[in-house]
Order: sequence, then structure tokens, then C-alpha cells
Amino acid sequence: MEYRYIGRSGLRVSVICLGTMTFGSTTDKKEAFRIMDAAYEAGINFYDTAELYPVPPDAKYAGLTEKIVGEWLQTKQRDSIILASKVAGAASGWFVPPIRHGLTAMDRFHIKRAIEGSLKRLKTDYIDLYQQHWPDTIVPLEETMRAFDELVKEGKVRYIGTSNDSAYGLTKANMVAKYEGLARFESIQNNFSVLNPRFFDELEYVCKKENISLLPYSPIAGGILSGKYNTSNPPNDARFMFYMNHPNKRVRNHAKRFYNEKTLKATEKFLEIAKKYNIHPVTLAVAYSKHFDFVASTIIGARKLEQLQPSLNAAEVKLNREILKNIKKLQEEILYPMG
Repeated sequence: MEYRYIGRSGLRVSVICLGTMTFGSTTDKKEAFRIMDAAYEAGINFYDTAELYPVPPDAKYAGLTEKIVGEWLQTKQRDSIILASKVAGAASGWFVPPIRHGLTAMDRFHIKRAIEGSLKRLKTDYIDLYQQHWPDTIVPLEETMRAFDELVKEGKVRYIGTSNDSAYGLTKANMVAKYEGLARFESIQNNFSVLNPRFFDELEYVCKKENISLLPYSPIAGGILSGKYNTSNPPNDARFMFYMNHPNKRVRNHAKRFYNEKTLKATEKFLEIAKKYNIHPVTLAVAYSKHFDFVASTIIGARKLEQLQPSLNAAEVKLNREILKNIKKLQEEILYPMG
């Protein structure tokens, strides 16, 4: 297993990170333990969760994923794990999270409430990387960054990061941190895959210049790049088959972003590349995501143990220029299939 540092931090993480967002919903505790144990045995030391998980977000289950991860954490040496979690973003953002009565904000009060809840559920006294799940459009960044800095000074958090953020948001936050003498964002967790290369547009440049690491999520585009949707009968238990009929409009729209005519067409071409080079499409998709020098660790996920191995195999795969050239050609032929 290869290990890399996140930003300018002391966090040395495996190039594959295990995401946990289905634990407690489509993945029960027993299966979650099996998945985490298998990842740990394979050399993965980096695990990512959030106070809002599992997904799709539901007030009845929010926090359950952290509880499951916290119980599993008791079976391991705490210092052997790099643990990441997130405080839910602001209700002024892309949706209203079903926690704290839908009144969340990136202010000092909510960040403090969130960390105390996460530490209790995770059964630990510190989190290695604490991230804002998405930015706040109302609360000044000065207040947000001071609140995060207080957590670092208190020893409850080692380093901080952001997620679902823009080049402007990341740069502005870290300029505030610089001039106020505060802890800065060492990482950004954004969607990045063969089907969603938008990170290249601006954020790649910011990360390289400022030594900030991308932690890509959805490297297989929520399962689309596995090819299971490019059939006449996709599995009934596949995530987007469930999401397409969800009563929540936001969840349905989320599914359409991933599962649409352009993504299926692009995936068809991607599957041809995988077949040509005799690489499992999931392995190829994850290997692509981790290939770039601005990436510290790629976040994978699995609802069932049998889904895990192809993603783990990507840790040992190095992509040559010819494969990368073919993927780039695909991306130029079908621009931004996820919008």
C-alpha cells in the first residue's frame, strides 16, 4: 500500500480511503464491520465519515454511521487509524440537512455542537481531519475559520479541511487563515472521476500552488462506471434505482446527475477502454482518480464486502500514458456528462 501526506499536515494516509456513508442504511453493522476489517487488513489506515451519514440523509438515522464506525474503532489501536469526519454544511446551501432542526450554519455554535456529538458517537477524544461538509453562503469565513482553529488548539481536531467547495471558497478561507494566524484547510473533498473532471478547471491549479490535497469522492461515479447500469436490467438494489423513485425531489435530482444519457454513453466508451487493457472497470476508475499528484487519497465505498476488492486492487495499479490518453479523448468527446 502506498501512503501520501495530506497537504502540509502530518497525516500520512493510504492512497485509498474507505468511505462509510452507507453504513447504517443499506449496509448493516455486521456487514460494515466486515468491510472495515477487510480494508484495514489490506493496509487502509484512512476512514471517512460525517455527522449527517448515512445517506440519503434522514433525521431518524443521522449519526448512526459515526456510531458504527466508533464501535469498530474500539477493536483497533486508535493511533493506527487516520479518522476523518465532517460537520454538516449550512442550511443556506444546496439543501437543508435534517439535523439540529434544519438550522445548521458554519458558525461557532454549530461547529462546537457538531464536534461534541461526533466525538461521543465515534468514542474518541480527537478527530484527525475535520471538514466542513459544504460551505456557508451567509456566515463570514472569519467566524468559521476561528471556530475550527479553536478545535485544533483544544486538541479535539488535528487538521481541518473543506468539501464540496470552489476555488474561490478554498482560496478565500485559507487567505483568512493566513492573515488571522489560524489553522488552514489542508484538504478539499470534492466529486472527481472520469465522468466528472471539473476539478481540472480551476481547483487543480489552486491545490498545486498551495500544497492542498484533493480527497476525491465518487471515483466510480456512484457505481455508474462499474457498468452495472449499462444493461437492460440494472440491479434492483443499485443505489440510483432506489434514488430515482425516492419521495424527496433533491434525491431524485441527485440521481439524474449521475444516471443519465450522457453518463451512460461515456461509461460505454470507458468500459471499452477497461476491456482493451484487461482491467476491471472499477479498478480502472479508482486508479484514474488516485493517479494525479494533487490527490492524497481516493475515497471508495462498498455496500457489500464483495464490492470492495476491485477498488482495493487500484492501490497497486499505475496507469500508463496510453490509457490516460484514451480516457482524455473520451472526456473531450463527451464533455461534462454529469453537468
